[in-house]
Amino acid sequence: MDLEDLDVAVTNGSIDTVLLALADMQGRLQGKRLHGRYFMDEVVSGASEGCNYLLAVDVDMNTVDGYAMSSWNSGYGDFVMKPDFTTLRPVPWQPGTAMVLADLETTDGQPVYASPRQILRRQLDRLAGRGLTAYAGTELEFVLYKDSYEQAWDKNYRDLTPANQYNVDYSLLGTARVEPLLRRIRNEMAGAGLTPESAKGECNYGQHEIAFRYAEALAAADNHVIYKNGAKEIAAQEGMALTFMAKPNEREGNSCHIHFSLRGEDGRSAMLGDGPAHLSVLGQQVLAGLLATMREFSLLFAPNINSYKRYQHGSFAPTALRWGVDNRTCALRIAGHGQGMRVENRVPGGDVNPYLAIAALIAGALHGIENELVLEDEFAGNAYGDSTAPRVPATLREALELWQAGPVAAAAFGGDVVAHYANMAKVELSAFDAAVTDWELRRGFERL
Repeated sequence: MDLEDLDVAVTNGSIDTVLLALADMQGRLQGKRLHGRYFMDEVVSGASEGCNYLLAVDVDMNTVDGYAMSSWNSGYGDFVMKPDFTTLRPVPWQPGTAMVLADLETTDGQPVYASPRQILRRQLDRLAGRGLTAYAGTELEFVLYKDSYEQAWDKNYRDLTPANQYNVDYSLLGTARVEPLLRRIRNEMAGAGLTPESAKGECNYGQHEIAFRYAEALAAADNHVIYKNGAKEIAAQEGMALTFMAKPNEREGNSCHIHFSLRGEDGRSAMLGDGPAHLSVLGQQVLAGLLATMREFSLLFAPNINSYKRYQHGSFAPTALRWGVDNRTCALRIAGHGQGMRVENRVPGGDVNPYLAIAALIAGALHGIENELVLEDEFAGNAYGDSTAPRVPATLREALELWQAGPVAAAAFGGDVVAHYANMAKVELSAFDAAVTDWELRRGFERL
């Protein structure tokens, strides 16, 4: 959809609402619903504003201390939400509605350094300086429940009814039980400009994955957040609830495998060559850089306390930082053939912020290229049993320590970004440390 299309639709009344959206630190869409005519007359030629606390709150939207860019002391001022009209699209699951994503600027016209979309843009600019373009595809899993979101809230998220009562991994019979919802999500995402490829069942009860075609990195991240928000809205309209939590229960967690590749100025793969696993020298350096920075960048791949519950032996969530060809026990898996060859990062979960995770992949790749890192030998076999491999951090606390102390993170992202996202982790850890959990009550209420 372009501005001319939108103007026609607003004029004839088929669109009356425009969503102006930004991606926050958690990768959620925040923003405003604007009247269509007001958007065309006022916002198109300018912008809109939003409170800068949107990049300085916790999941519950509480204002918290520790952020340099936004605080009570600075008055919680505005930032400017400037529409990126390349993202303009209809929203088929909301009547009479279109959406456009915004880039964030300060009131004096400077990019907002902590904005996830801006963080990714800066890494893409670094790549472009080397004549390289990043492509990505994100594979999000979710668990679907027959309860509505309101019912789940009232039940304290306990004793929910999964949409499938057994493992429906690849089962056409099992996925047919919820095909009306899956079909609606696929088709309405296509109407919003995404390119659906497939839907399949997964291992956890009620777990499914809808896959979309890869795209240039920024567009892939945009598609990710639009799909994630839209899938929840569509499920809610059907009286159901789905969650992208990394580990919603003790069974298999929700992954978000990120497929990643680089192309040169000729539009062809820059990672394909005559080396091991058909990797070019640059491709080997990319993988070496990803491995070298994985622990340091874990905060961007696994941003929440719950994220680290996924990493269990034999769970299809990696624990060993190894690479292998078509080996799902490794953190990095080489997949595809010829020009379609790419590296799949299996570390992120469904709770990941795609802008930050893809930015981390680019920063890791550039670290390997700039330092001409040598790639270790391919790992063959079961990486879960490799006792010599570096490990995925076990907790958010460990990931925070690595992030704060990491020289590559500081050089790639800047000290202000490192401090901002370190504070986000500290806020979550502080809240969790103060909470009394169901586990503690069950263990201690009577018996301690």
